[in-house]
Amino acid sequence: MASGINNLLDWLLSSWLLSGLGWSIPSDSAVGYVVAALIHIVLILNLVAVGALVFIWLERKISGRIQDRLGPTRVGGKFGWLQTLADGLKLITKEDLMPDGADGFLFKIAPYVSFAASIAAFIAIPFAGGPYPWIAQHLNTGVFFVVAVLGLEVFGVILAGYSSASKWSLFGAMREAAQVVSYEVPLGMCAVVPVLIAGSMDMVVIGNQQAGLFTNWFIFHDPATFITFWVYLTCATASVNRAPFDLAEAESELVAGFHTEYSGLRWSFFFMAEYGSMLSVSILASVLFLGAWNGPIPIASILGLTYENGELTGYLGNLIGLTNVLFKGVIGVCVMIWIRWTLPRLRIDQVMATCLKYCTPIAAVMFLGAVLWQYNLPGRTFFGLLPAPTAMFAVDEGWDAPRAATVEPARPAVVDVREDHEADLWEASPTPKQLGGRARHEVNSGIGVGDASHTHNQHFASQGRRD
Repeated sequence: MASGINNLLDWLLSSWLLSGLGWSIPSDSAVGYVVAALIHIVLILNLVAVGALVFIWLERKISGRIQDRLGPTRVGGKFGWLQTLADGLKLITKEDLMPDGADGFLFKIAPYVSFAASIAAFIAIPFAGGPYPWIAQHLNTGVFFVVAVLGLEVFGVILAGYSSASKWSLFGAMREAAQVVSYEVPLGMCAVVPVLIAGSMDMVVIGNQQAGLFTNWFIFHDPATFITFWVYLTCATASVNRAPFDLAEAESELVAGFHTEYSGLRWSFFFMAEYGSMLSVSILASVLFLGAWNGPIPIASILGLTYENGELTGYLGNLIGLTNVLFKGVIGVCVMIWIRWTLPRLRIDQVMATCLKYCTPIAAVMFLGAVLWQYNLPGRTFFGLLPAPTAMFAVDEGWDAPRAATVEPARPAVVDVREDHEADLWEASPTPKQLGGRARHEVNSGIGVGDASHTHNQHFASQGRRD
């Protein structure tokens, strides 16, 4: 995207209108990268902000139906479409209060810390795959990045509780800290299971390997992954502070918990962060377990909407993938809303017991079960009834060849790879298909990308390619 923007700007500068200036922009100029980054930031901010507006309205409607009510009906017509917008205008005009004795600086920045951590996770989440994925920053460690960033939201909650000069806010912050830190352990174990199956932490690779029918989705890969998905759903609900795990803001005990002393716009940022985190963990679940941008039936492939048939058809195929990802994310948010208005709030000891006594052991056992399944039944999917597609055997993250491998006298010589030879060396290296059964066994056994790089280095050394 950045190179395309640079080319467009260079064409505008070289046109007859500005040709007299003599300016030129190379394709790798920093200008394109800055403009591309700004576009990605605007899109992600609008996704979280507009999503919060829709989800708050949706929560009111779903809770009303569950409680045999109508929900909002006055503002915005019959269905109350503009109720959330009216509430937002009200919050903007409310007075921004701060209690006496509060730490002014920490009190003011706490909501923005939570909100920034909530939206930062979307940087590495892909919304469409294929050879040209729709993603703000394509990371080969995307799963690790998203899981790590989602845990940073707790810092804003702790700052809010600590700086409010209120014992109720402090109690809520300490509960949130204990809860989030504890549930990150089983949540990470659940996220590792799809990584094991795919052989990569690249979320684009994980999504592409689930292409085809819904039988290729990782939730149906084996019994262990099926159970792991439900453990992930439980841990994700607790990690985003949703009922029945919302002890950090328990109105019946702590008035309103960590945000008791907040009002106006800063109070709304906490709720936007909460709904943004709900959407991010739901989209992460869709990428890891529910086929990502692939629907139950590969409509885009059936209609030929791929980049092999042209850029326009590939764009339309990615647009269908974006619709799939957002639809699955909205369904996940609706499930969390449904759970909130169905189950009663747990006690804090019950919340911790659910994590330490149930979720963590179950996640550990399911991880071991997935390992044994991969060892005993490699190349099988849909609970072992169907053969896995060919794409599930090959790990192709699309990254450059390994660089600057260290040469030691006691080991076979490894060739240093410079940037000017990267393309040639990558073309000369064996593909997973050329490596045959050994590469398939390595991927199915969960061997990391580093081992694949070592295989390429050995191949370069055997060919005698030196700078």
